[in-house]
Amino acid sequence: MQRDPLTIESLLALGALESLPRTGWVLRGVRTPETIGEHMLGVQWLCLALAQPCGVDAERAIALALVHDAPEALLGDWPRSAAELLPQGAKRHAEAQAAAQVLAPLGQRARELWDEWQAQASPAARFVKVCDQLQLGVRLLRYAREGRSGLDEFLVTVRGIDTRGFAPLEHLRCDLARLLEAERALRA
Repeated sequence: MQRDPLTIESLLALGALESLPRTGWVLRGVRTPETIGEHMLGVQWLCLALAQPCGVDAERAIALALVHDAPEALLGDWPRSAAELLPQGAKRHAEAQAAAQVLAPLGQRARELWDEWQAQASPAARFVKVCDQLQLGVRLLRYAREGRSGLDEFLVTVRGIDTRGFAPLEHLRCDLARLLEAERALRA
């Protein structure tokens, strides 16, 4: 059975996620920032830990978490400040095109998962979106415990995460905010 060479090219492109840094951390002066691949893995761990208590199929959530940042293999990690300067819908359109290019060779299932994620129409997709945001809080706590400072704006982001419909995620959000406040008090 001969394989489509585009599959290999897609896998190579997706491999770049292992070394591409998360731009938000770079812009805040984090010297060795988390990579997109590390972020995606962190989201998957959250999904594994919290899907069942939230009434979500863990395997589906992990699969959605796997594809959610796939377009960044071609686009990089655009910070919110850059996305806000683009015409309305431009980032979403570019991500859809990149997803089609990098995921299509991996099969219909990969593309269907991306479409579900992008539409945010299923409970599993919404659950993964909250896990995606909460992972930022987990990483922020790690950075705070390493003594990194100047990242307080991310605490505001953690406080503002909308966890409606997922009580266990709300508990985690509150715990993260409390621990981050404690770390901030230690530094003061």
